[in-house]
Amino acid sequence: MAIFNKIQIVLGFLSLLHAAYSAAQHRAYLRITEQEFSQLPIDIIFQAIASLIYIIYNILQVVGDFKEIRAAVDLQAKSWETLSNIPSFYTFNHRGKALSPVYEQPNPDGYDRSYTSESYLD
Repeated sequence: MAIFNKIQIVLGFLSLLHAAYSAAQHRAYLRITEQEFSQLPIDIIFQAIASLIYIIYNILQVVGDFKEIRAAVDLQAKSWETLSNIPSFYTFNHRGKALSPVYEQPNPDGYDRSYTSESYLD
């Protein structure tokens, strides 16, 4: 059934393209006959609107069921403990190391000094 709706989407776009081409032809005709443009003929407007509705309907058939927007629906199955568990906020380099009795101070001579602010001042 989805392949049928995809074919219908293509036909809807072809119909919309035909309406756009007809509108362009109508404008060209008005320029040639030196008439003033007031509005498009009703058949072109109707074809464009009907094509859009036809395309939207068939796209909705292809896409399937929508997911609800409300966040509460997705969060009902999660416990309070798992809501605050966000791995992207994990920090392993923090001041808790300095408060630990087994913490060893890093050797400042072992650092690469090429990226310090004094080297950029030269």
